[in-house]
Order: sequence, then structure tokens, then C-alpha cells
Amino acid sequence: MERFAEREEPGTRTHVALVQHPLHPMLVNFPIAFLTTVVLSDLAYIYSGASFWAGMSFWLLAGGTVMGVLAGITGTVELLAVKRIRRRTASWSHFVAAVMLLSVAATNCGWRIDQPEAAITPWGLILSIMGLSFVGVAAWLGGELVFAHHVGIHPGEGEE
Repeated sequence: MERFAEREEPGTRTHVALVQHPLHPMLVNFPIAFLTTVVLSDLAYIYSGASFWAGMSFWLLAGGTVMGVLAGITGTVELLAVKRIRRRTASWSHFVAAVMLLSVAATNCGWRIDQPEAAITPWGLILSIMGLSFVGVAAWLGGELVFAHHVGIHPGEGEE
């Protein structure tokens, strides 16, 4: 039985770009890296007790949240400006997962602002693990947009 799907055009151009390079995929690398490694620095603090790791977790959260907001702004502009992106369920799912990720990251960062060491166990670590889960979901959906739906890929790119 043939699956009913809309016929894909070879690519969906983006509107928020620098010299035809989409900004959103450039910016998301920072929050992905920062918010993923928070769990590792939390565990390093729990294992070693060194306050360095508690401070590192706080700064990773702060940097990941700020860069995530910047990436989120560019992604939201793309979502609202490009009809072919807006029509995709994966786009809206990616948006919701990213908003949830930023909410958890900002909460986790705010939780630690006064006492980074005391805030790690248990709630800081729990929020870090939740954030890691949302990073995975948002990244998976973002990858689906690029690789399955060719969002941000110009027609003719990658064809041999």
C-alpha cells in the first residue's frame, strides 16, 4: 500500500541566514554542548566534592540558556516566516521541546544562582537530567527537519 505524503520539493530555504548559511543550526551547537555537559559536571561535583564543578555547572547552565534563547529566537523567526516549515508537525514538536528545554535550563540556573553547591543534590541533578532528555528530543526533531524534510538545505545541495 502506498503511503500518502505530500510531494517534497528539493529544499526549503531559510530566511534568517548569514551569507546563505542558516543561523539557527549554527547557534544550536552551543546550548546542545553546554546543557549536555551540565550532567557530567554535576556528577563530577557529587563524586569529588570540589566546588569548581558546582561553579562549572552553573556557568554551563547560564551559557546554555543564553545561547539557547538566541538559537530559539532565530528558530522561532524561521518557524513563523516560512510557510513550508510551519506546515510540518516536526517543526512544532521541535519548537515545543526546545521551549521546554529552555524552561528547565532557566529554572535549573535560577535554582543555583545563590548556592551552586547546595542546589545540585537532588533537584539540580534531576533538572539537569530532564534538560538532557529535552536536548535529545529537540535535537532528534531538528535532525528530522534537516535530513528528512530538507529544511535549510538549498535545492541541488548534496546531490551527486
